[in-house]
Amino acid sequence: MNYDEAFRRIKSSKFRSSFYLTKKEKAYVLEKGMDTIEKHARDFVKERLAPAIIPNDGKQTPWKGHPVFKAQHACACCCRGCLNKWYRVQQNVELSPIQQEKIVRLLMEWIRREMKES
Repeated sequence: MNYDEAFRRIKSSKFRSSFYLTKKEKAYVLEKGMDTIEKHARDFVKERLAPAIIPNDGKQTPWKGHPVFKAQHACACCCRGCLNKWYRVQQNVELSPIQQEKIVRLLMEWIRREMKES
């Protein structure tokens, strides 16, 4: 699935399409820079989504506090249940480095598109 396809599906969901970056979050992205935000995304995906077993799956991604968290909810990459439902990512199996990279790229593309919005 390419970005346009993924975002078309996301926009069809009233819930997923309700997420956006606030002015404060956009300022944070500008202050830290996209490289730092991407590093944070990699860390969050590796620590919170990649393990095969996640004791608090479904609750591991906060609703606010970081632009990547918003992106995770907007892109249905917030928990293994959503990854399975939206992208057919198998649950209870550790995410491969390639899967992690695809998730990070999707999150970063969502953030890039949000940064272009006024």
